[in-house]
Order: sequence, then C-alpha cells, then structure tokens
Amino acid sequence: MRRRLPLALAGLCAALLAGSVWAKLPAPSDEAKAKAAETAAKNAWNGKVAGYKLCKAQNAAAGVYYEKAKKEGRETKPPVDTAACVEPGPFVYTPPTMAASK
Repeated sequence: MRRRLPLALAGLCAALLAGSVWAKLPAPSDEAKAKAAETAAKNAWNGKVAGYKLCKAQNAAAGVYYEKAKKEGRETKPPVDTAACVEPGPFVYTPPTMAASK
C-alpha cells in the first residue's frame, strides 16, 4: 500500500494538471507582433554577420596555410575560387506598414 500511494498521488496530480494543457493563450497584441518581427529581422542580420566573420576567418586561415606551405616548399593544390565575403552592413529595420499587412 505504501508503494502505491506516491504513484496514486502522482497520477492524481497529472490528471488535475492535464486540463491546463488544453488552455489557449490569448492572441498576441500588435505591439508584440511588431517586436517579434523586429527580433526575427535582428536574428537574421546576426546570422549574416556571423557568416561574414566566418568567411573572413576561413580566408585568413587558408592564407596562412598557403604561405606556410610555400615557405616549406610543399606542393599544394591551387585554392578554389569562392564567392567574396560580403559585409552585411549596419542593422536597419523598417517595420511594415499596417495597410500593407492587411
């Protein structure tokens, strides 16, 4: 009996809390939607900045590798042509107008 009591209590708690799982949250306000859109734009820009920094770091590492290999007299394959690193510029966010979203 003592072993079943904690299990029964846990089951009872789970049954009581199950109703709150089905509760619906209120719709977000226009201000919350605008803030979420701005945050999404900022996150996308941060991803572009991270990609730019990664591109620059890879180019620097490859440059050091080829320079060191040349000094040591090792033969290397010529570097592969890749797209140039494009700096994303400063973060600029223009919120969409309310007329365009409707």
